Amino acid sequence: MLVTLRDIPADAEITSHQLLVRGGFIKRVTSGIYAYMPLMWRVLKKITSIVQEELDAKGCLETLLPQLHPAEIWEQSGRWNGYTAGEGIMFHLKDRQGRELGLGPTHEEVITKIAGETLQSYKQLPVTIYQIQTKFRDEIRPRFGLMRSREFIMKDAYSFHSNEEDLKSKYLEMNEAYTNIFKRCGLTTVSVDADSGAIGGAESKEFMVTADAGEDLILISTDNNYAANQEKAVSIACKGKSLPKETSKMIETQGQSTINKLCDKQDLDPTQVVKVILFLALLEDNSYQPILISIRGDQELNEVKLTNEIAIHLKKNVIDLKTLSNEESGVNQLPFGYIGPDLNDSFLEKSNNHWNKSFLRFVDHTAATLESFACGANKINYHKIYTNWQSVGGLPKIVDIRKAVAGDTAQHNKNAKLVEKRGIEIGHIFQLGRKYSKSLNALFTNESGLQEPFWMGCYGIGISRLAQAAIEQNHDKDGIIWPLAIAPFEVVVVIANMKDQNQRALGEEIYEDLLKEKIDVLIDDREERAGVKFKDADLIGIPWKLIAGRDSAEGKIELINRQTKNSKLLPYKEARKELISEISKSR
Repeated sequence: MLVTLRDIPADAEITSHQLLVRGGFIKRVTSGIYAYMPLMWRVLKKITSIVQEELDAKGCLETLLPQLHPAEIWEQSGRWNGYTAGEGIMFHLKDRQGRELGLGPTHEEVITKIAGETLQSYKQLPVTIYQIQTKFRDEIRPRFGLMRSREFIMKDAYSFHSNEEDLKSKYLEMNEAYTNIFKRCGLTTVSVDADSGAIGGAESKEFMVTADAGEDLILISTDNNYAANQEKAVSIACKGKSLPKETSKMIETQGQSTINKLCDKQDLDPTQVVKVILFLALLEDNSYQPILISIRGDQELNEVKLTNEIAIHLKKNVIDLKTLSNEESGVNQLPFGYIGPDLNDSFLEKSNNHWNKSFLRFVDHTAATLESFACGANKINYHKIYTNWQSVGGLPKIVDIRKAVAGDTAQHNKNAKLVEKRGIEIGHIFQLGRKYSKSLNALFTNESGLQEPFWMGCYGIGISRLAQAAIEQNHDKDGIIWPLAIAPFEVVVVIANMKDQNQRALGEEIYEDLLKEKIDVLIDDREERAGVKFKDADLIGIPWKLIAGRDSAEGKIELINRQTKNSKLLPYKEARKELISEISKSR
C-alpha cells in the first residue's frame, strides 16, 4: 500500500512532516490526528521494540493503563482545573451517569492510585512500571505533523521507591537507558536541564534532537559542560553600565513610557533602568494574586521561571498568568509606563474586583545588584533617577526570573559562553518526589512500621515524535534517510524493468535469498518506470538499495547506500555478501 506524492503538501510546514506525507507514511484524518500507514507502523514497532528491550533490561515491568480517567483522582492531585479549564489540554467528557472523565494526556494519577492499593510494604520496593500507548492532548494549534498532534504514541514509565536516594539512583539508571535507546535508534541527542512544568518534581532532564525545525531553544556552553532548555537555563548576564551615585530626584519624562524612549531622551543605558511589570496569577483555588516584578531594563522576563517562583512562594499551582495593562488591569488609575518597584498596595485596595489586595513582589538578581538606577515614580509622566533600593522601600524577594540568552556567561565557568541551538524534545525524565503520593494518599509501610508516601519518578519518550525527529535529523533533497535500526525495511530490491525476464528473475532470487538470511527486505516489482521506482526508493529512505537492471543477464546487481550514495556494480553473490556484512555491522 505504497502511495507517494511528488508535490509538497500545503499544510506541511517543516521538512519531516512533508516527507512523511509525501512518502505515504502518515495520512491526515483531521487537524492534529493522523493514521499511521503500513510503512510508518513498521518504524513505530521497531522503535517500540528497542525501548522495550532497554527498559526490560533495567528490570522495568510493562503494563497497559486505561485511557479514560475519572475526574476525582485528578482533582485529588490538584491538576483537573489546570488541565481542563481555559486553555487546558485534556479532552474531557461526561458519561451517561453524569460522571466527569478525561482522556489521559499522562498517567501519574492513575498509576499512583494503583500503586497505593497494590504496594503495601517497603519490601515490595523499588518497582518501575511502563506502558506504550496512545495519549491525547487538545492542542490549541496542532502543527508540524506528529510533532504537535492531538493523538500520539508515548512510552511513559513510573517508579516507586522507599527513599529519595533510591529514586535518584533509578533516575541515573533511566538516564543511561534513554541514552542507549536514542543511540540505538541512530539519533544524535543532547540531554538538557529542563523545567518540570505541569508534571512537577524536584529535577528533570530533557533529551533533545538538535534540528533547525525544533520548537525548543536550548542553550549549550562552549565548553560542552552545560546544556539547558531556555525555560530552565541559568547564566550570568552581561555586565551593565553603572549609574553615578547622586542624590535621588524626580524627573519629568512626558511620553517616555517605554525603556527605549526613556533611555533615548535621558541619555541612559537600559542596564541602568529597573523595569517593572505587573501580572495577575489565577491560582488553583480560583483566587487571583497580583504580581509586581522588577528586572533590569535590558533583560527579558522568563514567565516559566516566574510561574514556578509564584507556586513555590504561595504553595499553590498557577493555572494562568497574564500581563496587566491599561485595558486589562481591572484597577483604575494605575500609572502604566511609569510604575516603580514601590507601587503602593493602596491601588489594589481601591478596586472592586476579587483580587488579593496586596502585590506579591519579586526582583530579579540583575536588578537587585544595582546600586543606583532609574525607575518609574508611580506618577504619570515622571521617573526617579539616581535612586536605590533603600529609598524605594527595600529589596523584594530576590529570584532568578530572567531569560538566559546566547552570549551570556556560563555560571560554572566564567570563560565559557552560552550558544543557542534548536531542539526537538523526544524524551523527558523527572524526579517527582512525593507530590502525587501525598496528594493521592498513596502510602507504604516503612522498616519502622510507619506509613509514609512513596518517592516517585516519571520517565517519558514520545515514540511517534521520535520517528519524525529522526527524519528532521536525517534527510536530503531526495527524501528520508532512515537510520538502519528504525527503517521500515533494511533493503529495497528494485526490479528496473518488470518486462525483462533476466531482471525479474535476478530481483526475485535475491529477494527470496535475503528473506532466508533474516534481512528485512522489500521488493519493488510494480509495473512502473525505473525512474519512478528509484525516486520512490530515495523518498521513503530505505538504507540499502539493490537494483536489478541492465546487467542482470550477466548476474550483476547494483548496490547503493542511501546515506553515502556510494554505488557498486557487483556480481550477485558478492553484492549479497557485502550487503549482509554491512547490515550485520550496523545492527
